[in-house]
Amino acid sequence: MLSLIVNEKPVAVKAPEATPLLWILRDHLGLTGTKYGCGVAMCGACTVQIDGEAVRSCITPAGDVRGKRITTIEGLGGEHPLQKAWIAEQIPQCGYCQSGQIMQAAALLSVTKAPTREQIIEQMDGNLCRCGTYNAILRAVERVAREGGR
Repeated sequence: MLSLIVNEKPVAVKAPEATPLLWILRDHLGLTGTKYGCGVAMCGACTVQIDGEAVRSCITPAGDVRGKRITTIEGLGGEHPLQKAWIAEQIPQCGYCQSGQIMQAAALLSVTKAPTREQIIEQMDGNLCRCGTYNAILRAVERVAREGGR
């Protein structure tokens, strides 16, 4: 039995320790906001936060995150400043990459109150968007930083 802390709640899951965290979240806990994209940590669709750090859940063994705080897009709630900025900048198109993008940006904003454009680009590098909304994503992160949101 794996004991984990997901979105500030303790959970117990019957699964092998080597099971990728992505599948624990989606299949065992029903948290389907975290997406499967590539399975090799190259696209960022599966990004969650582990103790506040952006991590690719598709390659993270669940046994490695015992005792750590796992936060998914569901854990941000529906009123997070980034989610509001995403809507204001009209980013969502297909939406597949959005939760990973938001979790990556939230990790940056949690440690850097006023990131430069270059810091945002560096942080977001590797989170792929098939719809090509990169400029809008950049504007959304800059908006949240400018408005002092996290």
